[in-house]
Amino acid sequence: MIRIVAAVAAVGLAAGLLAAAPAASADPGVQFSPAPIAWGPCDSASLKAAGAECGFLEVPMDYAKPGGAKVSVAVSRIKHKTAQSQGIMLVNPGGPGGSGLGLSVLGKYVPNHAGDNYDWIGFDPRGVGSSKPAISCDGNYFSYDRPAYVPTSPKLEKTWLDRSKGYAQACRKNGAILDHLKTTDVAQDMDSLRKALGEKQINYYGFSYGTYLGQVYSTMYPKNVRRMVLDGNVDPRKVWYQANLDQDVAFDKNIKIYFDWLASYDSVYHLGKTGSAVEKLWYDTQRKLARNPAGGVIGGDEWTDVFLQAGYYVFGWVDMAKAFDGFVHKGDWQTLKALYDDSNPPGDDNGFAVYLGVQCTDTQWPTSWNKWRVDNWLTYAKAPFETWGNAWFNAPCVFWPAKAGKPVDINGSKVAGALLISEELDAATPYAGSLEVRKRFPNSSLISAPGGTTHAGSLSGVSCVDDKIADYLANGTLPARRPGNHSDVQCSPVPPPVPDGAAAQKSDNTAKAAQEKQRTLAQLLHF
Repeated sequence: MIRIVAAVAAVGLAAGLLAAAPAASADPGVQFSPAPIAWGPCDSASLKAAGAECGFLEVPMDYAKPGGAKVSVAVSRIKHKTAQSQGIMLVNPGGPGGSGLGLSVLGKYVPNHAGDNYDWIGFDPRGVGSSKPAISCDGNYFSYDRPAYVPTSPKLEKTWLDRSKGYAQACRKNGAILDHLKTTDVAQDMDSLRKALGEKQINYYGFSYGTYLGQVYSTMYPKNVRRMVLDGNVDPRKVWYQANLDQDVAFDKNIKIYFDWLASYDSVYHLGKTGSAVEKLWYDTQRKLARNPAGGVIGGDEWTDVFLQAGYYVFGWVDMAKAFDGFVHKGDWQTLKALYDDSNPPGDDNGFAVYLGVQCTDTQWPTSWNKWRVDNWLTYAKAPFETWGNAWFNAPCVFWPAKAGKPVDINGSKVAGALLISEELDAATPYAGSLEVRKRFPNSSLISAPGGTTHAGSLSGVSCVDDKIADYLANGTLPARRPGNHSDVQCSPVPPPVPDGAAAQKSDNTAKAAQEKQRTLAQLLHF
């Protein structure tokens, strides 16, 4: 999974490195000239309030056949607020499968009004959200009280394999678009968007999977990139099978950090005075729910899915702590259900369907289930928290009804510059990926946050990071690149929250304001 897009979302990736395709040319496929976008009012109340305009970009489903079937990409725009523009800024929130239509508002979060010089462009990638067609396979796939993730018996393993195969087969109803959801297809859509807007170059801000989209676009069209911010970098060596196995280990470390945080506030939550005590209570509760789902809704799987978010971001730590406390001490399962539904809207599998549509076809996954079985049991032995949940999240790729391609050989040597950002304990896109991207983009600079566990959390109030983003967007200034295989500048991470019941919070209005900003931005990015 790269980030939460549906139920558990965001972890996923071949135990051996796959042979990479040659770098794509700057003008792949048959040339296509898009029609201008007919701008009009947005349906979204928040976009309307922000002064955005919306429209659709019509592009070929298959760029090799520009005269054939078309798809419509939903686009929003908030124009620059200054006398002169620095061009368009395309934004992608990740996923794959995340809706980016609302992200044209992101400019206002850049400090010092440095975002005011750009036309901010949000868009739903093909297949997603308001784009047409929006794909779906089985809206009830993440219904409540599912079979236990850990396949402790051959019967349980077969149950999950059957479910995975059934989901993949249900996706056939989407038709030909399944063959055209690759990251390279979306990159070509981005360049069509550039053309439709009459621009020679784009600026780009990508979060999570959006960093890989930026890597692919800038490899295919290096001269078309002006400035690029990539936050939470995907390791291009590991798309997509191995990346998921690496995530499992990283998430296990981060959930332990969360348990330690809970223990530090035992006076508030009463869940244990040590991280190990909280961890024991968490797994004991998981086992109880697996046997007897709370309200017939929250079983062991749902319990895991809710708390997976704690491994991604500090933003929701308090909400999850309250839910943990409320269930253990008061039997309140309704709050857990609300958190689960937030990440898995009942009846809506669009994000998950697109996630698989991209990842299952960007590259060939292992077709032998025996390899998956061995790799995941070995990983589970050292990282039990999320390993099997993540394995089943991606297992439909074994049966996916569309042909896989080969990943682009990422090469940023011709890209003028890029600002890379990563917290060093980011579990969804482990830090080694940012170091690898830095190697491949010799004109880039990397900001890291030692000890930080938040995934793709820029523009959330850490001035050391956000001010450098503002400087880069304002005048192209990057932190000085240092020799060696490490970051170029280090900043403090996004700080963990302080519960309302803790004394230190009562008079700390600055911390409260920062946490509210983090919460708002997290909601904007669908965290």
